Amino acid sequence: MERIKAGIIGTGYIGASHIEALRRIGFADCVAVADANSELARQKADAWCIPKCYDNVDDLIDDPEIAVVHNCTPNNLHREINEKIISKGKHIFSEKPLAMNSGETESMLRLLEGHKEVVHGVNYCYRMYPLVREIKARFEKGEIGKPLLAHGSYLQDWLLYETDYNWRIEPEISGSSRCVSDIGTHWMDAVQHVLGSKIVEVCADLVTVFPVRKKPASQVETFSTSASAEYEEKEVVTEDYGAVMFKMDNGVSGVFHVSEVSAGYGCGITIEIDGTKCAVRWNQEESDRMWVGYRDRDNCLALRNPGLIDSKVLPYTHLAKGHPEGWNDAETAAVFAFYDFIRRGARVGVDETDFATFHDGAYEVRLVEAIIESSKRRGWVSV
Repeated sequence: MERIKAGIIGTGYIGASHIEALRRIGFADCVAVADANSELARQKADAWCIPKCYDNVDDLIDDPEIAVVHNCTPNNLHREINEKIISKGKHIFSEKPLAMNSGETESMLRLLEGHKEVVHGVNYCYRMYPLVREIKARFEKGEIGKPLLAHGSYLQDWLLYETDYNWRIEPEISGSSRCVSDIGTHWMDAVQHVLGSKIVEVCADLVTVFPVRKKPASQVETFSTSASAEYEEKEVVTEDYGAVMFKMDNGVSGVFHVSEVSAGYGCGITIEIDGTKCAVRWNQEESDRMWVGYRDRDNCLALRNPGLIDSKVLPYTHLAKGHPEGWNDAETAAVFAFYDFIRRGARVGVDETDFATFHDGAYEVRLVEAIIESSKRRGWVSV
């Protein structure tokens, strides 16, 4: 079988993880990269032994050898680049959020109507963790019972200090939401995927902890600490923290909160589903185990075990029990699910997708907009 050739646009922190995931799935090759920072792109191409390095996006998209393009650029570039890729009839795997607003996502979805051959995915990788998928499988088999509540959080500390800065803080690049759009959509995507239901109503409180931040004179990569002694004070209008109550179309009520200013948390995403038979809770920072709670018998910890988990989960877990799998493995699983879909000749809208599609990504953008509106209104908003 012919190997699938891919190109990566954007070679920062997340672009490098896409390259690594492609290397690991075994039947695809990253043959080209492109970045606005041509020096960075050439460094990454040399380091990863990638044969082609383009100085502009169009040359990579036009490369006839490339069948799939990964868009790992900042949010404000997603629509333009994604639409160029779609127009060329090439498969596309985009970083989240899908776009700056729902107007942009609707434009992409309209364009896809004329290119049904294009497989489209958004990198919501937390739905791909083996135990998140195991919770979904147990729910579908009735082992959790009727779902009653969903709750949890996603906490980070990489913007804890007023001197912490990144392009995500600037709304003209990131969009009108930061914390909810950047990490809250991960939480919402995972919960909606697990329960097979949509969040349809929200009531939110968004908080900007630092109304002014000190932007360093030199560029800072995501999750890095600036060593610059020169700063420019910048007004901040996007949120550092958000709390959201919600209702789903299956009758489930819930609440989650997200933060980028909570000390000690690197990637603290926790998801709990409370059902009539049991409750299940999963924490990404202990990703190989999940807590199962009962009323009338002892609670337990269920460990990831390929010998015991549901058969639908097996394609996305590879290590024996006791050998922890983590974020890089979930990222690889998302890329594998996308490329395996292409390899099988499947079509979005016809065949079931385990990965998040542009339709999922577009709904996440609508959710973010409803959350922003709710916080401004100080009340419930329907999606």
